[in-house]
Amino acid sequence: MELQTILAFLGAAIVLTIMPGPDNVFTLTQSIAKGRNAGIFTTLGLCTGLLVHIFAATFGLAAIIYQSSVAFAVIKYAGAAYLLFLAYKSFRAKDMSFELKSGDTLNYKSLYKKGVIMNVLNPKISLFFLAFLPQFVNQESGNVSIQMLVLGVVFLIQTLVLFILISIFAGKVGSFLRRNPSFSKKINYIQGSLFTLIGLKIAFTQK
Repeated sequence: MELQTILAFLGAAIVLTIMPGPDNVFTLTQSIAKGRNAGIFTTLGLCTGLLVHIFAATFGLAAIIYQSSVAFAVIKYAGAAYLLFLAYKSFRAKDMSFELKSGDTLNYKSLYKKGVIMNVLNPKISLFFLAFLPQFVNQESGNVSIQMLVLGVVFLIQTLVLFILISIFAGKVGSFLRRNPSFSKKINYIQGSLFTLIGLKIAFTQK
């Protein structure tokens, strides 16, 4: 693959990654609510989910999902239901403070799993890769699947870097906000509202 093609893809990928969407909003809210490390472990989960979509697009599974309305609907509604479940848990905890007491630790494994599940259960991501990656593939440059895999890995790396930066920044913002007792008690409510909006967006999305 030509370097110029990879750089053009990288530029487009960065623009798409920083645009508001379910993944970066999810990372943002986790970082503000629970700190930088929570956002980073959520990011690791989301990027693991991206690997699933990258391989799906590379080896044709995304095309099967696109052609099967039933498969698309099942994955879509499962993802929406999961996000609404997270919203419910956030609303239930809306009166709790986010300040960790002595001896308390964040469940990073749980945050990682949330990131994986949320990403894997969003079929639009596989369809996005199926539509986006081939635009930068040159059939005369060799194996098409390998080219798509390389582009997918480039997308994954830049997503990982940008989301970690978002986590660090949002973690600092959250640390400042959590010093305000009145706001601290509202973070879960805000997070729950965002989860609800993202879940409904996925539920009503079309191919």
